[in-house]
Amino acid sequence: MAGLSIRGLTKAFDQVRALDGVDLEVPDGQLVTLLGPSGCGKTTLLRSVAGITDPTEGGIWLGDRRIDGVPPERRNFGMVFQSYALFPHMSVFKNLAFGLEMRRLPRSEIRKRVAQALHLVDMEAMAGRLPRQLSGGQQQRVALARAIVIEPDVLLFDEPLSNLDAKLRDSLRDQLRALQRRLGVTSIYVTHDQVEAMALADEIVIMFSGEIVERGDPVSLYRRPIFRFTAEFLGRTNVIEARLDGDRCRLPWGDERSVENPGIDDPAGVAIRPEDIAISTANGSDPHGEIAERMFLGAGTNYVVDAGGVRVRVNVAGTQNDLIDIGTPVRLTPPKSLHLLRRGRHGSAEALA
Repeated sequence: MAGLSIRGLTKAFDQVRALDGVDLEVPDGQLVTLLGPSGCGKTTLLRSVAGITDPTEGGIWLGDRRIDGVPPERRNFGMVFQSYALFPHMSVFKNLAFGLEMRRLPRSEIRKRVAQALHLVDMEAMAGRLPRQLSGGQQQRVALARAIVIEPDVLLFDEPLSNLDAKLRDSLRDQLRALQRRLGVTSIYVTHDQVEAMALADEIVIMFSGEIVERGDPVSLYRRPIFRFTAEFLGRTNVIEARLDGDRCRLPWGDERSVENPGIDDPAGVAIRPEDIAISTANGSDPHGEIAERMFLGAGTNYVVDAGGVRVRVNVAGTQNDLIDIGTPVRLTPPKSLHLLRRGRHGSAEALA
């Protein structure tokens, strides 16, 4: 096994730069997710690593071996596609065996490897079936088995769960992550689903307009992002323009809080995740605002509060409070310390919605 190193990778289509000098290290055995809006370059980057797309500039290394000039079939990379891409006229067994046959492995070795791969994805009983006889989830597990049966140096995933229903997607996501950890294969995973990215990744890479905006482990990126774009794209957040005074800030509805990272350049406001704000009815006290919207989701309730001229999102777990009616005056309690965001040149992710 070895890590991937991507250096100065650029891909131009006529006058459009789908990738603009991307540098990325994927450590040995780690799973890195590429996350960003449509057209940000994440799929082009994955296809360049796979050898399906030729970069205009830059290079790709696997360990100390440069591979961007190596044909795709000689890179020993396994790839799992959104569309499964199974051979419809071949059985499950034959779909897995095909790549091994192209490598001219002995038949006994092929049978052994196919059996092992099908066991890993719990599909041994389906070996004789055709793809059309399988459900979507079963087909995707076969596609995963086909990718790992060649014992790849790198696994590449191109939004493999996006065609599945929500419940099945969650189940396969957990299985996929457990399998990747068990195999210890260096992996890159493309997705547009923020929850999927956080659940799967050792590290998340946020992309926009062919560039990497920010990268880090899921907890750090979610709790302490640098840029406004990252905060808004990775889950819902409130970006509130507070009045700054040194390491203190005053929120529009009057509360004052400390700032944990004062003095940054080009501040865009403070970030407050909706689940980090407590809400209560005013009950005679001066209200901070009133409920403008309410959405009950079973496990919790989402509110939008008009407060001090801004709209503040608040998420409340289902067992914390009784439902508060629209129009009710309320008070808000944000965290004692707030995180300041940089504006950056990527702007606001919410503007893309």
